[in-house]
Amino acid sequence: MAHRYRLTPAPEQEAALGEHCAHARFVWNLAVEQQSWWWPGRGSTPGAAVRMRQLAEARAAEPWLREGSSSVQQQALRDFDKAMAAFLDPQNPAGKPSYRSKRGTQGFVIRDTKVHRLNRNHAEVFVPKCGYVRFRLSRDLPADLGMTRVTMDRAGRWHVSFQGPQPALDREPTGGAVGIDRGVRTALVTSDGQHYRVPRISDRRAARYLALQRRMARQQKGSRKREKTRRAMARITAKVTDRRKDWAEKVSTRLVEDHDLIVFEKLNVKGMTRKPQPKPDPEHAGNFLPNRRRQKAGLNRGILASCWGYLARRTEQKAAASGAAVTYVDPKHSSQECRSCGHIASSSRESQAVFRCVSCGHEDHADANAARNVLARGLAWLAVPAQAPGPRGVRPRKTPANGAAGTTRQAA
Repeated sequence: MAHRYRLTPAPEQEAALGEHCAHARFVWNLAVEQQSWWWPGRGSTPGAAVRMRQLAEARAAEPWLREGSSSVQQQALRDFDKAMAAFLDPQNPAGKPSYRSKRGTQGFVIRDTKVHRLNRNHAEVFVPKCGYVRFRLSRDLPADLGMTRVTMDRAGRWHVSFQGPQPALDREPTGGAVGIDRGVRTALVTSDGQHYRVPRISDRRAARYLALQRRMARQQKGSRKREKTRRAMARITAKVTDRRKDWAEKVSTRLVEDHDLIVFEKLNVKGMTRKPQPKPDPEHAGNFLPNRRRQKAGLNRGILASCWGYLARRTEQKAAASGAAVTYVDPKHSSQECRSCGHIASSSRESQAVFRCVSCGHEDHADANAARNVLARGLAWLAVPAQAPGPRGVRPRKTPANGAAGTTRQAA
């Protein structure tokens, strides 16, 4: 995982960091452009060694590029090679490397990390052609720093990240197990009946964001006033995002500390938040039928704001380092199945919160009933006995198509 700290550069250092980001973005985009010109039958694209030689030639020809750090620019090419390798790996769901914009998150990588601790709360990291830059010690530094990544988010805040292992939580085995039902209105409901709601944007900030959005729509593209408005909108978004991540960190820590087994639903969040496909009108060529795009967009925002994937991923990482276990089960009919008698009917769920079985009359909170079904499926999956050895030995047990999944990052 990445141990991230808030960077506090001086004004002249901030300008130098911005130049490093521009150089790394320029080199990355050139590599993406070279890759985009390839298609079958045209020949192979330049390899890593060829790109390094081309970078040396570009630095000799361009004074702006030559003024930057060669190690930062070379590392941008190495990052591109890793991104392409991940894209070509069938076991990795990474997407194809794309162009980087100057309005998005900026960053670059430092290979030779040098850190000096100044006092209890501050330290400094060495950046090539920039000197030592101070950052705040909000947590302990990793034992092996390795490479360092410096980033600037859309709100203009600088951070420095060091790669390190996930620290183990101070916990004792409890023998407890919990099932998790994830939703939109209530982000998290446990099988114990505990409800967790993710922090939302306040009405005041939402009104402020809407006013800024309308102002930016009237401003000229590329102007300084438009960039100032965009930064103000990004600062509001950053505050909301920080609150959500803080909530996910605290909830995942509580789940791992109190339980030895956490069971999640295996949800395809990426597929659930995909835009609906247009529906052509068969009677009128060139026209389209309503596909409820605006309603689906609102649902997608609610799902992404609930931090489903981030919460499950952080729970996995903390559980693996602390001696707990995380598993995933099939979510099919988990909200329609009665935990008491096992009857499945969509009419049993009368509303968002009320579940009343039409077969046995069992009443419960709808999300809590679904969480208990998730827990029962997880315990049933773990209770499956091992396969008896045959004449050719013990074969590995295969995961059924509708069964549980392992603790993989793609499952969340």
